This record gives sequence, C-alpha cells and structure tokens, in this order.
Amino acid sequence: MTNDVTRLSAAEQAELFAHGEVSSAELTSAHLARIEAVESKLNAFIEVSGEQALAEAHAIDARRAAGEELAPLAGVPIAVKDIVVTKGIQTTAASKILEGWIPPYDATIVERIKAAGLPILGKTNLDEFAMGSSTEHSAYGNTANPWDLERIPGGSGGGSAAAVGAYEAPLAIGTDTGGSIRQPASVTGTVGVKPTYGGVSRYGLIAMASSLDQAGPVTRTVLDSALLHELIGGYDDRDSTSINEPLPALVEAARQGAAGDLSGLRVGVVTELSGDGYQSGVSASFNEALDLLRGAGAQIEEISCPNFPLALSAYYLIMPSEASSNLAKFDGMRFGLRVEPEDGPVTAERVMAATRGAGFGDEVKRRVILGTYALSAGYYDAYYGSAQKVRTLIQRDFLAAFEKVDVLVSPTAPTTAFKLGEKLDDPLAMYLNDVATIPANLAGVPGISLPSGLSDDGLPVGFQILAPVKADDRLYRVGAALEKLLEDKWGGTLLAQAPELEVL
Repeated sequence: MTNDVTRLSAAEQAELFAHGEVSSAELTSAHLARIEAVESKLNAFIEVSGEQALAEAHAIDARRAAGEELAPLAGVPIAVKDIVVTKGIQTTAASKILEGWIPPYDATIVERIKAAGLPILGKTNLDEFAMGSSTEHSAYGNTANPWDLERIPGGSGGGSAAAVGAYEAPLAIGTDTGGSIRQPASVTGTVGVKPTYGGVSRYGLIAMASSLDQAGPVTRTVLDSALLHELIGGYDDRDSTSINEPLPALVEAARQGAAGDLSGLRVGVVTELSGDGYQSGVSASFNEALDLLRGAGAQIEEISCPNFPLALSAYYLIMPSEASSNLAKFDGMRFGLRVEPEDGPVTAERVMAATRGAGFGDEVKRRVILGTYALSAGYYDAYYGSAQKVRTLIQRDFLAAFEKVDVLVSPTAPTTAFKLGEKLDDPLAMYLNDVATIPANLAGVPGISLPSGLSDDGLPVGFQILAPVKADDRLYRVGAALEKLLEDKWGGTLLAQAPELEVL
C-alpha cells in the first residue's frame, strides 16, 4: 500500500475498507508515514499517537474479519483538535498550563469515534484554549499553511485544517466558537462545518465560551463532512445544551445535492458581509460561485441583516467574559501546572497568580482580563448585558432573513491567508478575520465553508453557507451542489491545485 491512498476522500477510503481492498492498519500506516514526511514543515500536530492508532486499526480490522456490521466510516483514521478530551492521550489545549495532562475519560465525540472504529492519529495544534485566528498563539509553536509555509492556516483550529489539507489525515475534529472551523477551512482550501449549537455534544470539550463553542467536522469534501457529522452528532444527556431530537438526514442531503439541481432554492447574499475590507480576489471568487448557483436554478437576492456589523463587538465582550469564568479552574490547585512563588509565603492566592502567570500566554491573559473587567461590578450591564441584547438583535436578523430565503451566503473570511507574524502585534486586526463567521455563533445557526476558488494571490477562498437552526441538511444539499459545479469547472478538486510539499 502506497501513500497514494492518502489522496482519496474519507468516503473513498471507507469504501475500500468495507470491500476488503485495504485494511485499516494500511490506511493508518499510510497516514502516519505522510505525517512523518511533512510534519516538521507544518507542525499541525501537538502529539501523534501512532502506536495507539495502529492498535485501534488492528482492532477494527478484526471486527471486520469477524463479520461485524460496521459504521460507514469504519477503518478511516482521524485527527482530533487538542481541546477535545482523549483518554490516555495528552490533552493540552495548546497551553503550558495543561502540559502533560492525561485525561481519565473521553469526550462524547471521541467515544463515538472509537465505537465507530476510526483510529485516532493524534491531537492537532490550535491557538491556546482556542483563542486566536491564526494558530500563532499555541504554546507548542506555529502551524503553517500547506499552500504557503510562510502563511497562517487560520485559527483557532489551524492544526486540524492543515493536517487535512496536507493529506496527513482524511478527517479531523475542530471546534468553532467564532469561526474556528470555517475560517481555517477557508484559508486552507478544505471543508469545515459548524453544526447547529447543541447538535453535537460539548461534553469533554475544554470550554472557552460555553454558549458559543461547537465541535464539528474538518474534511476535504462536503460528503465526508456529512458522514462525520452524522457519526459524532445527536443527543447526549451529559450535555445540558444538547438537542434531544434526531439529526436531519445529512448524508442523504449531500448525495442529493451532488446531483446539482437547485431549482427553486432561495439564496440570500448578506449585504453587510461584503464590500469594504474584503479582498478583491475574495469577492471575485465569491461572485463566480454565485453565478454557478444561479445557473443551477437558485434564486439569488440580496438580504440585509442590519445588526450584523455589531456582531464583532458583541462577540468580543461575550466570549472573553465566558472565557474568564471557564478558565478560573486552571489555578494550580487541582490539576495541570503548579508554580510556587520564588520568594515570600506560599499562599493559595500567590500560587494561583504564579501558575496562571507562567502557564497562560499573552492572548489568553488579554481575554481573561477583558472578560473579568466586563463582568465586574458597575460594568456588567454596560458591557456584558448590552452585548447580550445585541446578540438577541442578531438572532432576530437571522429569523427575519430565513422567512425570505432558504440559506444565507457570504465569503467565509474577508481575506486569504496572511503571513505568519503579520498581525500578531495588532489584536484588533486579527479579530477582524472573524467578521463573517461570528454572527452564526451568536445565533446558534449552522454554517459550512467550502473552497470556491483561488484569489488573485493564488491562495484559497472560502464560500460560507448558513442555514436556520436544526436545518443542517440544507448546508449539505447546497454545499454539495456548489462543490460539484466548481469541480466540473476546475476539472477536479481545488486541493489538487495546491503546491506539493517537499517530503523528507
């Protein structure tokens, strides 16, 4: 078995496995070899769990040999963002404060992955505690973009997107608090999905902002995302925010969408998510994709969501406020790093201060301070309370828009991947990368990003589709249709146009 198998989609790999043409051990070994060949250039993984992955692969091979009925993605390896708890595999959230922590339990999504027989290749890099848009805020070094090693792979889930885009893994798990699945997908030419809030269990995710965080798939095709979404999604009684309803038929929607007929579909182009601040090549690629949808029978119209321009400000009050509360447990007293003061009495307060000072990076400290201030007496109503009122207005914008159209669309990010280090000294400029993705998190609606082409700088552009709450199947129907139209136009996938990484 050669490394060529790594170029196949997850669905294609699963089909080979199901028909006995390849073993899970062979699939896993091929991807581990790919990781070994290119990982020193990418730094997409914080930890590679090769021995455990191969053991899991042999176990699913034995289950297949015994004639057991297996899940659709059985045998296909997967990578998991290192903010998702994994029993027996170090989980750090890319922070020194959790370095060396081996969880005693699995997140619900990891339980479902293991039960379905997907070997876990390892844990992918991210911005510390998922705070960032570039994966430059990791305690374990930057991740590079496979398209250009001098550019960012997006964030916070740049490790998952880079691993999938560089063929180190056919599937990955990401988390999306303000765009951390969709924005990395946009700049790496991959597919990323933020499910409806509550559609995928958050049990076992290290929380940043509990009312915003959502795990979801990172893949190379829309069908692969649908397959992974159906595997990890559904009700979990250990998550109080989990939706106690069956998932829509996501895989069926993706297969129907690939037929390409969008007759009668009403597509709303969000007026506020375009224009000034959007790179010209991004806008051109987006408009070309709109023309393809129009040609497939979709009705395209402009939709105004007047409160969307307030989303960024509201998000950067709500998110740090919740983060400051969630991160309070990392104090050096219970688990993780413990640092004692160099001089003076060893008191609980001084240990907490020393531990958090040494264990947290600059971006985490910035957001914790901002969130603590926003929640403080005298400022709560003015800042956090006002931001929650804006959140309600944004939710109403979505409700009004979806009375007129079936889906909303926009560019996923205003620019293509910028260079590593370019915005590190300007946090506000960094935050602006999330301007198109944040509204979906504030309202809990599902969203997908898929590649729509290359900008004039030769880098990938993402096309974002948003659907009403619990209508995730619309993402897959429209996304698969657009994907098919684009691939017919290109004569293959966008990733086939990416420069090949030199291997060791």
